[in-house]
Parts: sequence; C-alpha cells; structure tokens
Amino acid sequence: MRSRTRTPAQRLKLRLSKRAPKTVHNVLTVLNTMLKVVVEWSVIERLPCSIRLVRTAKPSAGFHDFDAFDRLVQAATELGGVHPVIVLLGGAAGLRLGEIMALEWGDVDVAKRQLCIQRSEWKGHVTTPKGGRLRYVPMTERLVAALTQHPHLKGRRVVCHASGGSFTMKMVQDAVRRAAQRAKVTHEGVHALRHTFCSHLAMRGAPAMAIKELAGHQDLSTTQRYMHLSPAAIDDAIRLLDRRGNTPTFGEMLETGPTAISKSHQ
Repeated sequence: MRSRTRTPAQRLKLRLSKRAPKTVHNVLTVLNTMLKVVVEWSVIERLPCSIRLVRTAKPSAGFHDFDAFDRLVQAATELGGVHPVIVLLGGAAGLRLGEIMALEWGDVDVAKRQLCIQRSEWKGHVTTPKGGRLRYVPMTERLVAALTQHPHLKGRRVVCHASGGSFTMKMVQDAVRRAAQRAKVTHEGVHALRHTFCSHLAMRGAPAMAIKELAGHQDLSTTQRYMHLSPAAIDDAIRLLDRRGNTPTFGEMLETGPTAISKSHQ
C-alpha cells in the first residue's frame, strides 16, 4: 500500500525532529504567521496546508524565596548607588527590564506611594509597556525608602548615571548580577525579580486578578502559572471538605430524596 504523501509542514517537522519542542513550536509559529500574511496580501490565494503547532510545557518560573530576596536586597544596599532601586523595582513592583530602564521621576508619586508604568525601552526604542496600556503599582515601604534615598540626578530617568545618561540593558543586568553574586542566591537574571514579585504575591494569598493587574499580564493564563504557590487558596479549598455543620450525609440525602440533595447545595 502506497504511503500517504507528506505535506511540506510535515516534512519540516520531520527535519526538526531532533530539535527541542520549544524550537519546533517557534519555527512553526513564524511559518504559520508568514503564510497568513502572504494570503492577506494576495501573494497566494489560500494556505497551502494547515500547520499544527507542537505543544510545549510551560517552563517553571525561577524566583527567590523570601529569605533569598531579603539577602538580595541587603546585598544591593551594600553595593549602594542604583543597585537597591533596580532590585526593588523588579522584585517589589514587578517591573520588566525595559520598564525599569524607561521609568522616569515623573512616574514616581512618593506621596501616594505609587508608580505609573507607562513606557518601556527595547534596543533604544521607547514604546508602551507590553500589552499596550499603562498600569499603576503601589509601592512597598522598602521601595519608597530606596527611591527617597536615591539622589535625583541630572537625568529624567530613575535609573541613570551621575551624568544623567541612561542605563543600557546590559548595565541593568550587570547590576542585578553583582547583587545576586554578593548575596549568593541562585537566580541572577532580571526577569527572576519579576517572577519573585508575582510568586510572593501568590504565596501571600493575593487573588489571581490582582496579580494580573499589578504585573500587567495580558492574559490570566500567564498569572495562573503562579497560583499553585498559594498555600492559603489550596488549603481553603481542601477545608471545604471538612465543613460538616448541618450538611446531611450521603445516606441521609438518599433517604429523604432529591429535595434534600438540592437543598444541601443551595
């Protein structure tokens, strides 16, 4: 029996079979997007084939536990300068790297203890934050103290040189790395600070929607990555099974019929 002819997409998947699933997923996503664009531009009449993306497991987010983050903040404070501000903007306010770089003093309201996150920088280009909308983030006491003690230098930006020049992406990353190495913590990346912010909120019992708004997530599914860390929510759910009170047993409900069953769920 003659084997079925493979589609170009299937042949591409076969060629990529030794690559990581995430890599294959990314390649197919780009190809799928390109094909849809050329159809939209009338370069071709229709899609030559359907492309099924490869499912990939979402990676777990590395973050600092409470003790490790305290050590990181202490190490950043000992290094001085802009180090504690960068660490706390990421770990206590959830700012992304580009948002840390683009934050201006006009976005900081110490009286209201609030940050307005309305811009981000990527490779020299200033844009709106990811998701296309600004957000307001209340500041912790430690962040307020760090910003108050941080001198207002010549530049508009919070994170800048003494001359007023802006920090590059590498400079921010190096500052976090220096603090992480001094504190002897596992994660040295800037994005681990944002994961720490979301994880600590979940561990303290913050609702998923509140975390979503504070972090500026576009989709609630992104926020849900952190909710398994909420022991309070999980414990409360299990405790529902321990509530007895006036709830009839299953045997009693069978004896009294459907009316008792419906009342027990009201």
